[in-house]
Amino acid sequence: MRALQSDRREPLSGETTSAVIFLHGYGANGADLLGLADPLGEHLPDTLFLSPDAPEECAGVPFGRQWFPIPWIDGSSEEESRSGLMRAADDLMAFIDGVMVDEDLLPEQVMLLGFSQGAMMALHVAPRRDEAVAGVVAISGRLLEPEALIDEAVCKPPVLLIHGDQDEVVPVQSLPIAAQALQDAGWTEVYAHIMKGSGHGIAPDGLSVALAFMRERLGQE
Repeated sequence: MRALQSDRREPLSGETTSAVIFLHGYGANGADLLGLADPLGEHLPDTLFLSPDAPEECAGVPFGRQWFPIPWIDGSSEEESRSGLMRAADDLMAFIDGVMVDEDLLPEQVMLLGFSQGAMMALHVAPRRDEAVAGVVAISGRLLEPEALIDEAVCKPPVLLIHGDQDEVVPVQSLPIAAQALQDAGWTEVYAHIMKGSGHGIAPDGLSVALAFMRERLGQE
């Protein structure tokens, strides 16, 4: 098990009643998403924001990290990619457990927000936990191994899928595929938002929809 190093932004109120865990994309690091704590924190004053670095260095990207190898980018094999995913999933599981213990939080007080490869991690890990987190915001990602979800899902947390319709990295078609797989596996709370005219990123309208979703499920409306 590899301990994930994380940046953090304390709640504006000084009191922690919930936590949002940011999961960055391939080749980035925890600092990449931590800036989202500024616009979000104003509306989630009792929320602690955490943004861990992925466990592996990313070849050819100085200071970049990856959750698992991507064959068509780095030349790794499918076996290496899946093995990396499984290891990273264990690491992230342990990190979430540690956050709940250290901050004295229940699963329903923890939210995952992932971008790109981080969204893939969030969608993979959250359903396989013993108890559901408050929700998953998956931006510009895709659902890995959708065919396994029916058999492997232990819980079904609310999921918000967000994607730009001009995404040149992860096709926008990944969103309806993920939504259908989740619904086929028994999810009752699956929401979607398409960012019009947006590429592989987080547009203001997407962040606004994500904020409303998080506030409702973390009880900070």
